[in-house]
Amino acid sequence: MSEPVLQVDNLHCHFATKEGPVKAVNGVTLTLEQGKVMAVVGESGCGKTTLALAILRLLPFPGQITDGSIQFEGQNVLGMSEADLRRLRGRSISMIFQDPVSGLNPVLPVGKQVEEILASHLDIPKREQRARAVDLLRQVGLPEPERIATQYPFHLSGGMCQRVMIAMATALNPKVVIADEPTSALDVTVQAQILTELENLRRQRGTSILLITHDLGVVAQMADEVAIMYAGSVVETGTVASVFRSPRHPYTWALLSTLPRIDSERSHLRAIPGSPPSLLNLGEECPFLPRCSKAMTRCRQEPAPALVEVDAGQWAACYNPIFQGWQATD
Repeated sequence: MSEPVLQVDNLHCHFATKEGPVKAVNGVTLTLEQGKVMAVVGESGCGKTTLALAILRLLPFPGQITDGSIQFEGQNVLGMSEADLRRLRGRSISMIFQDPVSGLNPVLPVGKQVEEILASHLDIPKREQRARAVDLLRQVGLPEPERIATQYPFHLSGGMCQRVMIAMATALNPKVVIADEPTSALDVTVQAQILTELENLRRQRGTSILLITHDLGVVAQMADEVAIMYAGSVVETGTVASVFRSPRHPYTWALLSTLPRIDSERSHLRAIPGSPPSLLNLGEECPFLPRCSKAMTRCRQEPAPALVEVDAGQWAACYNPIFQGWQATD
């Protein structure tokens, strides 16, 4: 096992509202190893993006980190000064945002935006900044990078804007890249190209990637490990092979069972009954309890379980985990 480059322990993030705190992230623990890809998977609203923003301490008001720790190469991110955070962001940890068009400044040419990243961290002449910016645009596969550098974001397609975002995120060879739904707004052809660029980044530069997505196909293609989130909590984690082959948490099993399969004779797609709970009114019990097909008395009487190792390298937060070969009734 390689050394962890990013460690998140028992992280809690709340947003204050008039009705009470929205518990967006509840006790999340993750370990990202050097040169690995970890995928964070879950339904919309489960806290994936909040987790990503919290790691960089970029939570929008009125969000705040209420408990837990974030360690980057042994450094306490939550204890860093603003000056230390500015050095960390972009140079050591960078982020590719979900919407590439809105993530770029609409009134600056894209080449200038890449130059600004370089200028903020490196003491190099303007001419070298321009040359490096063009080279970075070339490396992410943009045609005619000299011309593209002079274009504004509205001149470019969504896929081209996403490549510019990747160029900006990787300009300083960061140790960790957080990719928040990097392919969600793109067609499948461009999606494949963007995933190839991320894979090249990992293979050629040894960059660790925290990939936030709801696309299980992308996870199967890209990730080494996966963390399944539900209602702000990680309910299962392990290698992609072990979790996909033998899911142990009922939510993971239900999520995977909704996918169409070419080796199944079932003529209809299975759905998960019910809806996710409101993050304003989370109780002490397991958040998946109202939708769980394996709930038992203990689940209703005791607080939500912690993650425990159910197989070698596979962890689940469940009092009654799935056993191999279990099938739900349709």
